[in-house]
Amino acid sequence: MKISKDLPLSEITLRRYEKPYDLEGRELVKKFCLSLGLLQPGDSRDIVVDILAVLLTAKKNKEMLSSMVIQEKAIDYRKNNNLELKGIAPSNIRRQLKKLKDLFLIECVNNEYRINEFEDLDIIYNKKIEKFYLENIQERVREYFNAIKKF
Repeated sequence: MKISKDLPLSEITLRRYEKPYDLEGRELVKKFCLSLGLLQPGDSRDIVVDILAVLLTAKKNKEMLSSMVIQEKAIDYRKNNNLELKGIAPSNIRRQLKKLKDLFLIECVNNEYRINEFEDLDIIYNKKIEKFYLENIQERVREYFNAIKKF
């Protein structure tokens, strides 16, 4: 007998925080990551913040970066912010890049990464997350609401 696991086809976590009145730099990127569920509250392994900050900086110059360059720049970014070098192993960098890619924020072209089409994140959120990803999840949840009526 085969037992299937209840694995979601897709999922997203969204959190609401105070408005970003006076946040800037790393703290702003961190709150952004927390808001999108890329980071868990209280998580000390927050290298995803540094990776995203590096990619946002590269976006200004329309630079494509390899995972190795992202790792080096993320380490420098952590050092400049007087943070411990946690989560900087190449395997973890790739895992965090996959999380960003799975959420459509970044893309990989010829083994180099960039913010998706060098687009602004709010436009990416609107086009890819809100209108595509989130809408598909909401539609399926509505199907469960309708199906549960028959219970």
